[in-house]
Amino acid sequence: RDAHLREVTVRSEQVWQGRFLDVRRDTVALPNGAQTTREYIVHNGAVVVVPILDDGRLVMERQYRYPMGRVMLEFPAGKIDDGESPFVCGVRELEEETGYRAAEWARAGLLHNAMAYSDEGIEIWFARGLSRGKARLDAEEFLEIVTHSEAEIEALCASGGITDAKSLIGLLWLQKYRAGLWPLVWQAAP
Repeated sequence: RDAHLREVTVRSEQVWQGRFLDVRRDTVALPNGAQTTREYIVHNGAVVVVPILDDGRLVMERQYRYPMGRVMLEFPAGKIDDGESPFVCGVRELEEETGYRAAEWARAGLLHNAMAYSDEGIEIWFARGLSRGKARLDAEEFLEIVTHSEAEIEALCASGGITDAKSLIGLLWLQKYRAGLWPLVWQAAP
């Protein structure tokens, strides 16, 4: 039913392959028959975790993000490894980055934060029943764990202190869940 909007791949080439990025350039036929190019990044996907402490505060990370040139405040997240399920990725990333383990997990949904130039999908997961352990950061990873109330995070979002898309969507989903508008189905940790 969307044939009048679809683009069809005519030719595809890999422009560059790095440790993290796989850049492609495709020639596509447009719905009107004309051709153009589309440049985009192929990505395994990622998971963002909204960790909820028993007192309602949320666990976040402060991390320097090189492309932005500054420290950003965001929910824990990470790239899905080849062959890894999003759920396993979320459990792994939460523990590695924050040291927290969760007794219960709930999948909220999927977001595409850069669909104009990447096929990356980020799964949104919630974690509760948290117990603190020791973080196991990658050798090239430096971050600080902080906690904030929902109201503090909302104020930071409103003032521009949080601009990370996955964290903004995570907060939105949390607020809708707490208002009884968007249900979550909780499951025990593996």
